[in-house]
Amino acid sequence: MRGTNQSVSEFLLLGLSRQPQQQRLLFLLFLIMYLATVLGNLLIILAISTDSRLHTPMYFFLSNLSLVDICFSSTTVPKMLANHILGTQTISFSGCLTQMYFLFGLTDMDNFLLAVMAYDRFVAVCHPLHYTTKMTHRLCVLLVVGSWVIANLNALLHTLLMARLSFCADNAIPHFFCDVTLLLRLSCSDTHLNELMILTEGALIMITPFVCILASYIHITCAVLRVPSARGRWKAFSTCSCHLAVVSLFYGTIIAVYFNPSSSHSAEKDTAATVLYTVVTPMLNPFIYSLRNRDLKGALRKAVGGRIGSY
Repeated sequence: MRGTNQSVSEFLLLGLSRQPQQQRLLFLLFLIMYLATVLGNLLIILAISTDSRLHTPMYFFLSNLSLVDICFSSTTVPKMLANHILGTQTISFSGCLTQMYFLFGLTDMDNFLLAVMAYDRFVAVCHPLHYTTKMTHRLCVLLVVGSWVIANLNALLHTLLMARLSFCADNAIPHFFCDVTLLLRLSCSDTHLNELMILTEGALIMITPFVCILASYIHITCAVLRVPSARGRWKAFSTCSCHLAVVSLFYGTIIAVYFNPSSSHSAEKDTAATVLYTVVTPMLNPFIYSLRNRDLKGALRKAVGGRIGSY
């Protein structure tokens, strides 16, 4: 059946709570987190673009990750905030598909960029003398552009598969955005093809970068353990610690939501984990990367100080 045949023209996003007092608290909390996400990631992009010392592959990938994180939060949170202000819960069918498209694409981009950054750290730690010849600007651009192409093609595939389904009666989504698993449960069409593609092609898109990250860190760990001095080992490991923290946060929450046995699932746990990787993780990334990074902290102070001083 084609998307034009469905009787449901809009969905209801029930949000995280139905109690007015909790809704007001959640509105304020999400507004603060969204503003922190946008401001923090914009500052990272500004610092990297204005400081020539940070024009290196690692920071090039980090600036792209910050851009993706801004877009990722902007896909879901503004709609939730707008619905609260307007006193509505509706989202159109086309709006739901659009939101799902960007969620798929941007989740894939996060995934790919974390893998590319792991490879960058692998080359920096394991092949430091060949770093500049291996991690050329051309290769970095190709890796990012290739990631965008694959992410968008994957998002388009799953969005088109969703558009062919029919939604007959129940249109209430117990979440603050159009989650693909919840949409499949609401459909009155045969969803086997959608589920098959998620479990095969979708899983391949997620698992392949994860395996690349694991392989990179296995090689990095072996290289670090061969360093004779404790100070040298700590210095080598500290270059990867921020990335490793972000990887753990990103994959930990996704695994908690999508790869746990169904018997251990509960709506509250799934919602909490989803909020972590869609809202909290993009907000924390700038703090994680700037907390222990002296060069980035210096560039941030310079960028912010320079902007304030110019007024």
